[in-house]
Amino acid sequence: MPMRQILFATAVAAVSLSAPAFAGDTALNYPETDRGSVVETLFGEQVADPYRWLEADVRVDSKVAAWVDGQSRFTDSYLKALPERAGFEKKLKGLFDYPRWGVPREEGGRLFHTYNSGLMNQAQLVVRDAASPEGRVLLDPNGWAKDGATALDAWEPSPDGATLAYTVQDGGSDWRTMKFVGAGDGKALADEIKWVKFSDIAWVGNDGVLYSRFEAPKEGEAFQALNYNQTVWYHKLGTPQAEDRPVFATPDKPKWGHVAQVKGEGRWLVVTSHEGTDPLSAVFVAPIGKADWKLRPLVPDMTAQWDCFDATGDTLWFVTSKDAPLKKVMKVDLSGAEPVWTTVVEQSDANLEGASIVGGKLYLNYLKDVKSLIKVYALDGTPAGEMALPGIGSITGFSGKPGDRAGFFGFTSFTTPGTVYSFDTVSGKVAPWQKVPLNFAPEDYKVEQVFYPSKDGTRIPMFVVRRKDAKGPVPTILYGYGGFNISLPPAYSAARMAWLSSGGAYAVANLRGGGEYGDAWHDAGRRARKQNVFDDFISAGEWLIANNVTPKTGLAVEGGSNGGLLVGAVVNQRPDLFAAAHPAVGVMDMLRFDRFTAGRYWTDDYGRPDVEADWRVLRAYSPYHNVKAGTPYPAVLVTTADTDDRVVPGHSFKYAAALQAAGLGPKPQLIRIETRAGHGSGKPISKLIEETADVYAFLAHWTGLKATD
Repeated sequence: MPMRQILFATAVAAVSLSAPAFAGDTALNYPETDRGSVVETLFGEQVADPYRWLEADVRVDSKVAAWVDGQSRFTDSYLKALPERAGFEKKLKGLFDYPRWGVPREEGGRLFHTYNSGLMNQAQLVVRDAASPEGRVLLDPNGWAKDGATALDAWEPSPDGATLAYTVQDGGSDWRTMKFVGAGDGKALADEIKWVKFSDIAWVGNDGVLYSRFEAPKEGEAFQALNYNQTVWYHKLGTPQAEDRPVFATPDKPKWGHVAQVKGEGRWLVVTSHEGTDPLSAVFVAPIGKADWKLRPLVPDMTAQWDCFDATGDTLWFVTSKDAPLKKVMKVDLSGAEPVWTTVVEQSDANLEGASIVGGKLYLNYLKDVKSLIKVYALDGTPAGEMALPGIGSITGFSGKPGDRAGFFGFTSFTTPGTVYSFDTVSGKVAPWQKVPLNFAPEDYKVEQVFYPSKDGTRIPMFVVRRKDAKGPVPTILYGYGGFNISLPPAYSAARMAWLSSGGAYAVANLRGGGEYGDAWHDAGRRARKQNVFDDFISAGEWLIANNVTPKTGLAVEGGSNGGLLVGAVVNQRPDLFAAAHPAVGVMDMLRFDRFTAGRYWTDDYGRPDVEADWRVLRAYSPYHNVKAGTPYPAVLVTTADTDDRVVPGHSFKYAAALQAAGLGPKPQLIRIETRAGHGSGKPISKLIEETADVYAFLAHWTGLKATD
């Protein structure tokens, strides 16, 4: 039965700038939020949407802008008064102040990598060559904007190492602008490509690139309109974007997106197409040598994952989930009239995350019980041992080519900042490429992995990190995501270390819906099974209390994006379990998420709001629609950004308004709205420190943690 709109009204903001109460007060006089009269009949049920007017873009709607201003001033005044904030800000500045190197790439005798000396708002791009063996700065985004919110995003050197293509992200938006710079002299080229989004950079020889973009949006719709008809384009250096030529599109399938790669030392063009967030893809190929680049379908149907990770001669190599829910390695020989497929490495008992060919060997990155494991194989699939990793943790990047003797990878753990290692494919030697000086003592902390039962008895893994000298139950943050086949392996966070060094514990639950155990784990936590994710998270909190990790009054819950949805849902379902909550950039209106920007992609995980069976599942847990009026709630700090065009801020605006109107007891329900920031990527360090100090001071205040040295 299709949805039918009964009444739609545009509400008007009425913002009162009442002074906020201090953290210890028993009541807060929130800024007033006008309640609109929108009510729809959806599948026979009347559903009120009183804050729909807050969906409007803050850049163009003065009423929403006034609401944002009022809420921001109210929240800022409250957070700045918290006695814990100054300690966290000081601690965070110290912990963020350490040098960080990215995994390097070698092209044409030049080595390219990112570098941040510590408190730089944005990482620089550095190049090393014969003229500058110690490295010189090729790009420094720190001068691109006064507020530091313009960032270097993707970058790719040309095969001869002479030119670097890179994309610029402004204010956290998903839109990118592509530019070019000479790697030898650092001079900018005049070429500029706009409206790039969800794209790779693929060099065709040394004088042109392939990229993906959408048509320029209509005036005023750039940050909210849905994206359709993505096209792969070719740009030749030295020509205007208007002369770029389309290479691949599917106008009969406007929801399909396309990413172009060039493999096999420039020999093969590979386009991978997808429709949503599911790791299902179709694959199209063409030999680069032919002028028309007419792509033919290699994998025409989206029934499995197909990730092309390299090419050797006329052979393409893939990680695939075809008949392998934990994924395997296959290759295809394109030298004959018809493709010839061969399985090289069958699936194992661990989830295959990625693969590379370096020095004539296969390096396969597996996730075994949420910890990285690198297995090495000959190209015929013969096992050749394992790579010696620095410890229990996760791989964060891998570089090297089939003809290289050596390569690089990034490694991190809860107590190991991201570190780059080099490896030799002949000797097997692994060594740090750049040693990271530490500003904390890893030996002071312990990391445990536990397996706890969820509501239905499923064993869920969880990492628990805390200081070794922590006595008894301590205030604890529980973090989760649980969606989109995304895994949460061990990783270092300077922000997290501020909480840990203050004596708190931090727990990361590896919920169903993620990718930790392959397709089956993902499928068990999406669409009609989404409640499993919430049950897993609630059970994690109960386990932490029952096992004396945290007192009942000391448990905070945190998550971002899909994890923000998670936090909103579990707080509605079990408000008694948590002392404080931080839902960040969350998907909060599950009945309208598919109407904005990238939201339509998420139906793979959430289902479709216009399908009754899916709608009823979504209606049952949608955070915005299930706030329990009159029930005591934990202290809630919602965070979002005014320029987030991935999960539009209207989700958080509406949810926060609903919380404040519901009479949820003496604890505060606030919203912190960052300016010129998006969904998270590209956020400058200064903003990260300010935001984290606010959030952790809030969580600490309501869980009893003091920001001590």
